[in-house]
Amino acid sequence: MTQLSVNLNKFALIRNSRGINVPDLFEITKRCINFGAQGITLHPRPDERHAKFTDLPIISNIVNQNTNVEFNIEGYPSPKFIKEVISIKPHQVTLVPDPPEALTSSFGWDCTKHKSLLIDVVRNFQQNNIRVSLFINPSIETLQNLSEILPERIELYTFDYAKEFQMNQESAIKNYLKVVDFIQTNIPSISFNAGHDLNLNNLEFFLKSIPIIKEVSIGHAIICDAMEFGLEKTLEKYLAITKKN
Repeated sequence: MTQLSVNLNKFALIRNSRGINVPDLFEITKRCINFGAQGITLHPRPDERHAKFTDLPIISNIVNQNTNVEFNIEGYPSPKFIKEVISIKPHQVTLVPDPPEALTSSFGWDCTKHKSLLIDVVRNFQQNNIRVSLFINPSIETLQNLSEILPERIELYTFDYAKEFQMNQESAIKNYLKVVDFIQTNIPSISFNAGHDLNLNNLEFFLKSIPIIKEVSIGHAIICDAMEFGLEKTLEKYLAITKKN
């Protein structure tokens, strides 16, 4: 079964917009877990415009009270980020290459350009017993040194898939299948996550096409769907899809 990790950043963004603790991010975390989420994801950016670094230890404590739930922290590996993550020791850290001013994560790592940085950072987290996932594009050309960096997982950046899905499903998935085949053939120890713009319309086809996906991280679509269905019913809908896989 593919695990569903709920990204709470948009809930945190709404909270921060009024300067008060509404919605209560910690209560939202508990509800997501009670409604069946197998993971919680946060992405604290340097400006803390949504998730804050002070959120991390509290969320971690809530997650750690549930043995079947994992905590995933996303972010660019700045010195502050590395220090905070190692102090929290989540189950997984997902490294993304986006600069501080980026609106959202919009591209994956170039494993040639950032080879030295990634080798050092990945080893550091692994030595602290934190599983590492790298955010990557659906492009083999950016993965030539992945075998030396050697994270436990990669997260497929699914923006391109979601964008093309409505026009041509087979075309939308094609490059992702190539990347999966490349990694399975050359670096079989690496497992697969996926995330970005996955939703109730496109998630099932993606997981049927790549059934080895271990985890999907979904945030924006969940909060949008929750406006229509409510949070509990929304998570039921997503879990009905991920549990088929």
